Amino acid sequence: MSTDKKETAPEAKDEILEEAPAEAEAVSEEAAAPETAESQEAPKADKKSRREEKKAAKKKDEEKLAALENENAVLNDKYLRICAEYDNFRRRSQKEKDGLYGDIKADTVQKFLPVYDNLERALRQGTEDEAYRKGVEMIMTQFESTLEKLGVTAIECLGEKFDPELHNAVMHVDDEEKGENEIVEVFQKGFKLGDKVIRFAMVKVAN
Repeated sequence: MSTDKKETAPEAKDEILEEAPAEAEAVSEEAAAPETAESQEAPKADKKSRREEKKAAKKKDEEKLAALENENAVLNDKYLRICAEYDNFRRRSQKEKDGLYGDIKADTVQKFLPVYDNLERALRQGTEDEAYRKGVEMIMTQFESTLEKLGVTAIECLGEKFDPELHNAVMHVDDEEKGENEIVEVFQKGFKLGDKVIRFAMVKVAN
């Protein structure tokens, strides 16, 4: 009886030893399996995270670019408006300057017109002193030349149609040989500077 027990004990021990490594190997395989799955999922998560970061950065850059383009459009519009306003201001200033200069010149010329009228009357008077007459004619020629240089011209009257924008009718006469509203006599010559009338011509109108 005791001999049988001794023989069977080592065999049981060997069986236990053979089963133990197998179980340990199974446990190690089970423990290793989850580590492999986690190691495979980790790079995928990192790649996804990097893609999302790049996408967010790209979206942020696009928003920044859109904001800069909008700001640039606003500034460009403001610049164009300022340029247009300055151009209008410059034109208005130049027009006012030209108008002021023309008004001052017209007022100045108007003050000299009585001198012209007196010279004209002197030439209409008969005289035996040819030297005197020649002198008056020279003064009148110089006067008319000065007016011409200033851009002042005489208003056409005799034989022309009456124009209320240029003429001042102080007398009317019926004359079948003359046309309707024809100017037949000039009492005082009129002048204009460009299109601006300095003095209306004083005339007699027929019919």
